[in-house]
Amino acid sequence: ILAVSSTSCIRSKISSSYDMIMIFLSLSRLFLQSWMMLDFFLSLFCEASYYEENLYVTFKTVFVFLNYSSLWFAAWLSVFYCIKVASFTQSFFIWLKQRFSSFMPWMLIISSLFSFVMSLPFSWDIYDVHNNLTTPLTMRNSSERRGTMKTSLLILILLCNAGIALPLIMFVVSSILLIKSLWRHTRQMQNNATGFRDPSQEAHIGAIKSVFSFLILYITNFIALVLILSDAFLPFSIGEAICIVVMAACPAGHSMVLIWSNPKFREMPARILQHINCHVRTR
Repeated sequence: ILAVSSTSCIRSKISSSYDMIMIFLSLSRLFLQSWMMLDFFLSLFCEASYYEENLYVTFKTVFVFLNYSSLWFAAWLSVFYCIKVASFTQSFFIWLKQRFSSFMPWMLIISSLFSFVMSLPFSWDIYDVHNNLTTPLTMRNSSERRGTMKTSLLILILLCNAGIALPLIMFVVSSILLIKSLWRHTRQMQNNATGFRDPSQEAHIGAIKSVFSFLILYITNFIALVLILSDAFLPFSIGEAICIVVMAACPAGHSMVLIWSNPKFREMPARILQHINCHVRTR
């Protein structure tokens, strides 16, 4: 996705809104997946160094920033599909459709800055929450520690919701509006059908399935992220492992659906395979 979108921008010399969103989204997910792998290996093989305060806080803060950015860019992609594909006649929607391309670069930059700002406060409390969850309680300070832990968890949960509530709302609303528009258009084509298979109708049904799968993957990823950031599970527990797997699988699944649903993205793997086959045959 990154290669195709970057190549398209270079060739056209004018970056389209779609290509910009895809570049930002693919970069954020590439960095996120790489960071998660590095985080996992360090926590597994360099546990003593990993749980030092400065390193632990740095890893978790960058992790939050990359997740927030990925969620924002995915939300803007859903908004882009809704504005470009959905057919609504409201004046505000038409106005937004005409000016969306000029807004998009600024929205991506502002989203990145917002993700950065909202991830910084995690460096204040996340290490204290980790210590409160992993250090054994004594009879004397158990009540005080529980109170501190509840306060820190509440702060983290509020910060998490503040950081990702808006992109979640944007994604869900735009996806529902797009599904509604596509479904209404599909029903109209079915009523006007002549008995033959209509490629346009099949394309609409495929688009509905893609958007619905995006919605499921986004919400699943959102729930896993909230559970991880709120320290709902102990380190190395089954629940934490499941959340990490879900957070790694959902962006990958979203990317696979994007490739499958876009012919431009499907062509690149085919060209690579063809080039490899030709290279092998020449040898």
